[in-house]
Amino acid sequence: MRPEQQGVEVAVLVSVGRHPITGRARRADQDARGLELALGLERQLPGSRVRLLHAGPRGEESEAALRGYLGMGLDTLTLLEQAEGSDAIPALAEHLAAAPPQLVITGARAERGEGSGLLPYALAERLGWPLVNGLAAVEKVENGVATVLQALPRGQRRRLEVRLPAIVSVDGAAPEARQSAFGPARRAELEATPVVAEPDQELAQWQLSPARKRPKRLKIVKAASARDRFKAAAAKAEGGSGQVLEGVSAEQGAEAILKLIEAEGVLR
Repeated sequence: MRPEQQGVEVAVLVSVGRHPITGRARRADQDARGLELALGLERQLPGSRVRLLHAGPRGEESEAALRGYLGMGLDTLTLLEQAEGSDAIPALAEHLAAAPPQLVITGARAERGEGSGLLPYALAERLGWPLVNGLAAVEKVENGVATVLQALPRGQRRRLEVRLPAIVSVDGAAPEARQSAFGPARRAELEATPVVAEPDQELAQWQLSPARKRPKRLKIVKAASARDRFKAAAAKAEGGSGQVLEGVSAEQGAEAILKLIEAEGVLR
């Protein structure tokens, strides 16, 4: 007898984003994609429930950005209110441990602040939960195990099974977020809960300076549609410029890597 798919309790962690041109606060693109994926689970798995969670200070600018998520179709957002410069991980971990959801969805990295992409990993380590990065879709949930698709470079996909509760992070391969409706966003409620904040000791030691031009990155194709994935995979097969090194010394391997990154323009 085939097991029935189950509804899941989903917590989506959202942050305050920054528009790449104007610098204004907005909903973060990857977090909004994570929420879109979660809302899709409500349709796909009857009985599923989605809640929003944010840890940070409350201000006019940040509240307007957070309401951008509420405009996607939710009534409430839980705000763990703490001072600027506080570490969000302890507050999030304590809140999630008190009422554990089955699935926690985050963006791969924030658009402001440190933007290191380490929060999902640090949170998973603290809670002792498994982590899947680069999530593209959740196919099914059966008997406490979720079957998911992970996005790989050049449009490839890998099917994984992960036992719940788990943390997953999404990036540009996840479904594009719907538009935010202004009226519902204004009518929705921000449930602020003051928490005992821990200062971010590492961030306090940093010295901030204007950004310099970044080095060129290697091209990574993450296609969303089947057509784009096929084109990316075919381009890889036709390239013929790759090398498979077997049985070489460490020095020979390092030299081959150096030649590659010089040819790609990463080093000059």
